[in-house]
Amino acid sequence: MSVLIVAATLTLAVLGTGNHLYWLAAVALLWLYLRSGRGTPPPPPPPGAAPPPDTYRAYRDRRDRQARWERRYRRERPHEIRRQQREKSR
Repeated sequence: MSVLIVAATLTLAVLGTGNHLYWLAAVALLWLYLRSGRGTPPPPPPPGAAPPPDTYRAYRDRRDRQARWERRYRRERPHEIRRQQREKSR
């Protein structure tokens, strides 16, 4: 993107030898480019994306923890589980 902006600015500067409005357009283009934050970092990854486990043991531990949580959730909220299953079957 920055190469395109530089090329457009140089083109406007060369064309500006005969018309001063092109010089103003080149300056405005550079000003907008610098103002928009050309060096802003990319957005962080979504919070739900966890890195993969390093070992199989870590994977098993995480899987077992998740299974325990799901069993506990089903045990403590049977009505919610039934409602979710009804909505899923529709």
